[in-house]
Amino acid sequence: MAADTAPQSESRRGRTGGGAARRAERTAPNTTFNRYIERNIPNFEILTAEAIEVIEANAETVLWEIGVKFVDNAPALAKWKDAGAEIKGETVHIPRGLARKLCATAPSRITQHARNPERNVEIGGKSLVLAPVYGPPFVRDAEGGRRYATIADFQKFVKLGYMSKWLHHSGGTVCEPTDVPVNKRHLDMLHAHMTLTDKPYMGSVTERSRCVDSVEMSKILFGADFVDQNTVMTNLININSPLVFDPIMMDALEVYAAANQACIVSPFIVGGAMAPVSVAGTLTQVLAEVLAGVAYSQLVRPGAPVIFGAFVTSIDMNSGAPTFGTPEASKILWGAGQLARRMNLPFRSGGGLCGSKLPDAQAAYETANTLNAALLGGVNFMLHACGWLEGGLVSSFEKFVLDADQLGVLHSIAKGVDISENGQAMDAIAEVGPGGHYLGCAHTQANFKDAFWRTEVLDYKPFETWADDGSRDSVALASARVKKLMADYVKPPIDPAVEEALDEFVAKRKSEMPDAFV
Repeated sequence: MAADTAPQSESRRGRTGGGAARRAERTAPNTTFNRYIERNIPNFEILTAEAIEVIEANAETVLWEIGVKFVDNAPALAKWKDAGAEIKGETVHIPRGLARKLCATAPSRITQHARNPERNVEIGGKSLVLAPVYGPPFVRDAEGGRRYATIADFQKFVKLGYMSKWLHHSGGTVCEPTDVPVNKRHLDMLHAHMTLTDKPYMGSVTERSRCVDSVEMSKILFGADFVDQNTVMTNLININSPLVFDPIMMDALEVYAAANQACIVSPFIVGGAMAPVSVAGTLTQVLAEVLAGVAYSQLVRPGAPVIFGAFVTSIDMNSGAPTFGTPEASKILWGAGQLARRMNLPFRSGGGLCGSKLPDAQAAYETANTLNAALLGGVNFMLHACGWLEGGLVSSFEKFVLDADQLGVLHSIAKGVDISENGQAMDAIAEVGPGGHYLGCAHTQANFKDAFWRTEVLDYKPFETWADDGSRDSVALASARVKKLMADYVKPPIDPAVEEALDEFVAKRKSEMPDAFV
């Protein structure tokens, strides 16, 4: 027995040392990142050819017989009239086939440049670009609970986004910094995206002059000629569903389309309130609204980059609250993806959407449903991929890192199945033979580091070890992850002259206008 005991002890010591080394490797500061996803899996298509024909015909009927309204926008009405539409008051009636013909000049794939060219993303085709939560006025964390967001919170989210290896894009309004005047906060938000990270970013859309500021700041960062010839921003243009194009959003679309910057033309659909309760009816309205919006972008500048957007939730008929992760929303997402591909346009939808107030089981279920639906549905640009809570009212630090961790699962699934010689593993099967195990075989040793996706947040320890570590739930684990990422954060290098020019632009623009909080 003594002879048997010694080797086991040495073996345990050896495994412990190896485990310690692997743990050290896993916990070391890591600023590696993964490129945008290129799917090696088929898209899920829920609509038959007959269904697509019906929906497309119905959308043309909506555009011609019902029309779309361009509110307080005489220049837009004039453009539409010159293009061949009928104008009745502020309502544009678009003849059958005209909108689709105009949309044909929009590119099918967009390269969005980052200030670090290694971070450039491709939007369209089989790609999937992941961007964080957008728009909430509140934030939540384990220490401070729910509160109004500040610019410090905003900057923290930008840093977390930079440190998140599965996230490809810095996003836009990751939270609304309410401690900065409304008319000036876009300057601070853009400055953060341009200096605290080197990933691609989004521009401001809340007022025409703020869109112009976004373009001018981008010219400082990239150079004026480069911005005119290349896409360096994406921008979210929400349609005021049903069938209304408001002047603020159209101002933004006009500025960005004219500047060759990508606009996400996205109906904001709450089924049962802003669209019909049926899937086919909602898809008809979505398609009509996108056709009109994309066509108008091409009237502003033929060839302007644009993305077919679809943000869809349903409504709880008892409370009136929006619901997320429902089967109906997935069906609409899948159908909208097919319609976008029929138009040969990049597609935006999905995200880590949920209605839960906390990063709990409800949040996880609803988020997983939407993330998986978006992956399978051919989404090319996914806004709200991490951090969304409480129906979009809250950006959560803990949910941000939990979601960002799970985005690695999408990367893995999108790769499909490896059927190379190494993937077939015939040498491993032959080496191990009947009744053996694969732990020590050559194939396992050569592949174990990256054979399986591994979480950087969730816990898989034995119960006793988990209990000794404080019995931490997922929120506690995520809170610790936030602290680690922030401790490891190092600002990416930027040309000092460029940063100084951005500082001066922001200071000058702020000095030119009084504070406004409405």
